[in-house]
Amino acid sequence: MIWIAARKAALPTCLCLGLALVVGAAEAQAGPLQEAAARAEEKAASGDAIGAYTIMREALGDFAANLPLTIGKAAFVDGVPTAYGIYKPRADSVFRSGEPLVTYVEPIGLTWKTTGDGKTQTNFTVDFELADSKGDVLAAQKAFGNFSFVGFVRNQEIFTHLTLDITGAQPGDYVLRYTLNDTGSGRSVNFEQPFTLKP
Repeated sequence: MIWIAARKAALPTCLCLGLALVVGAAEAQAGPLQEAAARAEEKAASGDAIGAYTIMREALGDFAANLPLTIGKAAFVDGVPTAYGIYKPRADSVFRSGEPLVTYVEPIGLTWKTTGDGKTQTNFTVDFELADSKGDVLAAQKAFGNFSFVGFVRNQEIFTHLTLDITGAQPGDYVLRYTLNDTGSGRSVNFEQPFTLKP
């Protein structure tokens, strides 16, 4: 018997932005991120740090909204991640019988929609398939995880962790495939995690 559990991470309390701006030829027009950066620099130079930060946060939200749905990070971890980017990577993908598989996940390009009360919301579900080394699917479930994040900003530092209990599985090599489905747009993206189960 294979037991399945999903966990949702809490929203982080801060947002750290890092934008790489590429300056083109002198005659090229500036893109939205460059324009936002210029306005933010003016705000910062005038002493308005909050205004500068807000401009860049909104610009990143607009930019991310047009990105394809992507998994920025997916990794097996030890223990439960405590915040965005705060986790302990496993040294390898070898697990002992009875040991849960915990995966840290950072989605990029989620769809945010207003809720009518001044907030914005994103939702996604996660499917899984567990296959053996031959590719035969041993277990699968649609929407075994259902996640919703609500806040006053389009938070780009969203993470979650997924926990799979494979009690009863025989020792051997396996492939775990997760599919993340963005409810707001109908888009999906998947990723695979090969692993080995030892007695």
